Amino acid sequence: MSCAFYLDNYACFTSFLSTRQNPKAQNAMPIPILVLLEVLIVIALSRLVGLGFRAIKQPQVIGEIVAGIMLGPSLLGLIAPDLATALFPAEAVPFLNVLSEVGLIFFMFLIGLELNPKYLKNNLDIAILTSHVSILVPFSLGSILALLLYPIVSNNSVSFTAFALFLGAAMSITAFPVLARIITEHNLQNTKLGTLALTCAAVDDVTAWCLLAVAIAVTRTNSMLGALPTIFESLIYIGFMMTVVRWFLQRLSKHYNRTGRLTQLVLAGIYMAVVASALITELIGIHLIFGAFLLGVAMPKNAGLTRELAEKTEDFVLIFLLPIFFAYSGLRTQIGLLNSPELWLLCAAVLGVAIIGKYVGTYAAARVCGISNREASALGWMMNTRGLTELIVLNIGLSLGVISPVLFTMLVLMALVTTFMTSPLLEWTYPKRLIRLDISEVNSENSELEDSPIASSSEETVNNLLKTYRILVPVANPSTQKGLLRLAVGLALPAAGTGGNDSHSAVHPLSLIEFNEDYAFESTPAEADRIIQERRSKLSELIDSLEIPEARKFVHPIVRVTKDVARETAQIAELDRADLILVGWHRPTFSSNRLGGRVGQILSSAKVDVAVFVDRGRERLNNLLVPYAANIHDDLGLELALRLLVNSEKRRLTVLRVGVNGFEGNELSYEFQRVMEQLPVDVRSRIETPIVEAAEPIQAVIAASANADLTIAGTSREWGIERQTLGQYTDELAVQCHSSLLIARCYVKVRSHLASVLPRR
Repeated sequence: MSCAFYLDNYACFTSFLSTRQNPKAQNAMPIPILVLLEVLIVIALSRLVGLGFRAIKQPQVIGEIVAGIMLGPSLLGLIAPDLATALFPAEAVPFLNVLSEVGLIFFMFLIGLELNPKYLKNNLDIAILTSHVSILVPFSLGSILALLLYPIVSNNSVSFTAFALFLGAAMSITAFPVLARIITEHNLQNTKLGTLALTCAAVDDVTAWCLLAVAIAVTRTNSMLGALPTIFESLIYIGFMMTVVRWFLQRLSKHYNRTGRLTQLVLAGIYMAVVASALITELIGIHLIFGAFLLGVAMPKNAGLTRELAEKTEDFVLIFLLPIFFAYSGLRTQIGLLNSPELWLLCAAVLGVAIIGKYVGTYAAARVCGISNREASALGWMMNTRGLTELIVLNIGLSLGVISPVLFTMLVLMALVTTFMTSPLLEWTYPKRLIRLDISEVNSENSELEDSPIASSSEETVNNLLKTYRILVPVANPSTQKGLLRLAVGLALPAAGTGGNDSHSAVHPLSLIEFNEDYAFESTPAEADRIIQERRSKLSELIDSLEIPEARKFVHPIVRVTKDVARETAQIAELDRADLILVGWHRPTFSSNRLGGRVGQILSSAKVDVAVFVDRGRERLNNLLVPYAANIHDDLGLELALRLLVNSEKRRLTVLRVGVNGFEGNELSYEFQRVMEQLPVDVRSRIETPIVEAAEPIQAVIAASANADLTIAGTSREWGIERQTLGQYTDELAVQCHSSLLIARCYVKVRSHLASVLPRR
């Protein structure tokens, strides 16, 4: 088809949409239908761009904000002005505004609901000083910057006091929800740095909202003196909410404890209270969002009630209403207004003041309080996060006319940049190896890292631990993967049974918790910690179910929160200096390939040996089969088989060599011949090395697997499990093998642990 065809269809589409601009036009699209079409586009694009930002390790909400900007004059209006005008006409925008206001009210209620008093119990004196300095410095710098910006981007209808207050508040805000999720994502919630950051952010959040309320009151009365009655009424209402309303809500909490569920009637009452509180604060003269936020703060932090209320509320708010707010904000963001070098220099000044004020203020205060240099720097970058909270402040300022569209655009860009830079700068300042060390110090009774080389600076300890044979076992479901852990213990026990102090074993069941949504209640630090403890308890039950009690002493679970299971598994294996990742096979969502999905990603990315266990449910693994083709992957498979063999007198090993077209089977490598020569007679007597003639090696192995409990095969071409040129795996052996199957992929070319297979005499 020609380009003319597509251009004609595009013109017809925009013409059709534009007919509703003329009330008398035939077949005009009704406004409700148009708004629904807008909502459909907004949700789809926000999800798509949000997932893209997750892929580059950024908060999904930042991608959704960018999606809203893309739909506005900054992108869609620039490249397709007719389509932008047709999709988002002026008469439809107020309807989006109403939906976005409803979304903001309930989102602020969720923020208040998440503001747990437990965050204010740790290092409160340090947090108060640090957070208030981190507000005072950027607020002061913002007020000074207002002297420069006021004549350029404001007008006489706005008092300088109101302008300076709003600009200072915009500079000093910290996005508590985004920061809380970043802390969870980096597994910092139980570290000294994480708890301090949460406390600082909570204090900062409360202080910043109070400053914003004062700024709104001053703006609406146009003087500080005229704002005093509004401020006084606000204080009375806050007192009423924290006493009378809180007392009533405590009764509601007791009712929930008795019934154990949140009924629709009770939920309707809570939602009515959210709207009523929002209306009261609007009548007082501050803003709708404060009433909703206050009710959320006043709600008793009953774990069950809070969780159920958040889960019932957040999906519709976050998926449907909040993207509409982002689109509404995007329609008001016009990057094209920054049309001169002078304005871009002012934008750079706004960004510089915001970053320097927040980072330097936090860093200096933290250092004064005795916080180490690295932790103070990391805290500074975290407090520099602004995110969605900043966008809320800016929209209020633009709606009240206190900031102009030009300044609004500058501040939106500032919010995006400061949030975008948080994760990479935090990773650079406070890398994961230090986070793991911090966790091990704070949680020393948890032995998950007690064997880790990074847990001690002693040279003797490090040298000792380098001899440890370490197995990392990703456990997706503790209730169904007992066979996987049993196999890991069987592989590790030979080293544990050799005697002496110079040979050790460590098995780390790894449970990674993946939160799909950044703003979901389950990803808050307190709730994530509850889920982690719950998962740790299940892993403990799994470990206690092991038939060999003495093996439990070297099995130490690791539980983490992550955004990418495969990548995190590979990183933990590298940091923990694991010798082997033993992973269970899981059927990929979009493929029947045994070595696809996350298993394939781990096989591709892990810089250690990997073995994939296809469990057929065999209780005993006494008959072992290793098809051998003299390559590094089969060498790894043979090493794993010898480990299992030495551990039990009941096990027998068959090393199967297949001859094709008259050629004899491959000889064992020199290293393995030496190991087998040193094995005790009672162990060698349980090893057979037959050679079979077969036209198809795979079929020979499949036939032999009928007499085996476990077949261990390398990822080699001979066994049909080598990665092909098109990036797919052939897995005939994995499909047809009669026994359980262990697929070995070697990364370490030199088998440095062969000596540990030998029992000590």
